[in-house]
Amino acid sequence: MKTSASLIQSQRQSQVLTPQLIASIRLLQLAHAELHQFVEQEVEKNPLLELTENNDEPYGGVSAIPGEDRPIGDREGDVNGPRAEPSERLTQQKSTRDTTGMSPGESPALETFVATPETLHEHVAGQIALTVFTPQERLIAGELAGYLEDTGYVRVNVLELAESLNVPEAVVERVLGTLQLFDPPGIFARTLSECLEIQLRQRDRFDPAMAALVANLEMLAQRDFKALKRHCGVDEEDLVDMLHEIQALDPKPGNKFQSGGPESIIPDVWVLPSHGSGWQVELDPNTLPKVLINQSYFVEVSRRTAQDPKDQAFLNECLANANWLVRSLDQRAKTILKVAAEIVRQQDGFLRHGVAHLRPLNLRAVAEVINMHQSTVSRVTSNKYMLTPRGVFELKYFFTVAIGSSQHGDEHSAEAVRHRIKAIVGVETPDNVLSDEDIAVQLKETGFDIARRTVTKYREAMNIPSSVQRRRQMRGWR
Repeated sequence: MKTSASLIQSQRQSQVLTPQLIASIRLLQLAHAELHQFVEQEVEKNPLLELTENNDEPYGGVSAIPGEDRPIGDREGDVNGPRAEPSERLTQQKSTRDTTGMSPGESPALETFVATPETLHEHVAGQIALTVFTPQERLIAGELAGYLEDTGYVRVNVLELAESLNVPEAVVERVLGTLQLFDPPGIFARTLSECLEIQLRQRDRFDPAMAALVANLEMLAQRDFKALKRHCGVDEEDLVDMLHEIQALDPKPGNKFQSGGPESIIPDVWVLPSHGSGWQVELDPNTLPKVLINQSYFVEVSRRTAQDPKDQAFLNECLANANWLVRSLDQRAKTILKVAAEIVRQQDGFLRHGVAHLRPLNLRAVAEVINMHQSTVSRVTSNKYMLTPRGVFELKYFFTVAIGSSQHGDEHSAEAVRHRIKAIVGVETPDNVLSDEDIAVQLKETGFDIARRTVTKYREAMNIPSSVQRRRQMRGWR
């Protein structure tokens, strides 16, 4: 067989990601804080770009009406169409309100959703003020609170503090014992063992066996369970239950309080009641930087640099980059609106009736309806939040796996199943604590086709103790 070399010319089509296309894709997944930072950097290096102040009017609007094939805002021209002034909108809709207290189109007051968290020291000071102390004891309590760390521990030498205050050491110990009864449980402990002991005492679980376990935490860290069984005087089953109880305690009870300022979530999308039975979906203007191109400056500089090819090339590049940024921001806004409107249309039951009516939903289902790629929907839903009459939720919250129906009806979302498990456990009594198998049976009777191991997985993910632990917690230690 003879071989020979030859040149063959052929044509093939392939998609090449340009730097600007890659940047446009990156813009989709940026959170609003990151987006503002990116735009500010672009404005700094591009003399043709200007940042302007956003007014209070949301960027565009979408109304998702149940029964319509496509959201109104999904039609050509709706996103940037003319809109009434805020005062006009509020006047027109002043008389129309629903049970949420928001009238259609009304801008929600975010302050009602974001509360300033109480610091640990503020929480303790409030409890000291409500505790019956003598003037001397109140002074000592204030001094001890000054030594309180953010973790909830107090690193203080009681003898030295007593000497500095010129009071008996026993009085300081007594005041410290009172402070150790404060909320959260375990606060004002001096060591980890003392922290755990305080919490166990408040649960009425500090029996001799548990006291021996707390006194030998080194063995627990080394996982020397044989020695622990011997020191505690218990068998393996009781030791396992004791270890579960220890794991349920908080070794740093003060960490649940924020030591710094509040970190509020600014929603990217608002879902507001609309006229009739639909919903209006709008972008929050505070999350959208408004960029303008200074065309007059471009014309003026072009005249000056007309004879210099390098300067003119730089100016043209700046104009091209500016046009790209404006188009990309506009496209990003429209894409978020499309995705959010379809989520609202799909999850209408949740918005009206709560989490029990959250439908199973995946990215592909949304992508097919709005004619976008699944990866685009995934990027849009990352780090984006939606303000609804039921609270603020990340867009990804609305995407859950499907759980089959035991009654041949519609499938259920995994979030609805978790909600139902929590409700079942919430009504248990000490004499009627259900096992995971019992919960699975109840779920099947109400239409959820779910296995026992799935119930166990969901229960553990929600930090709900096992049936044995729940029964012991309800009945107390015998």
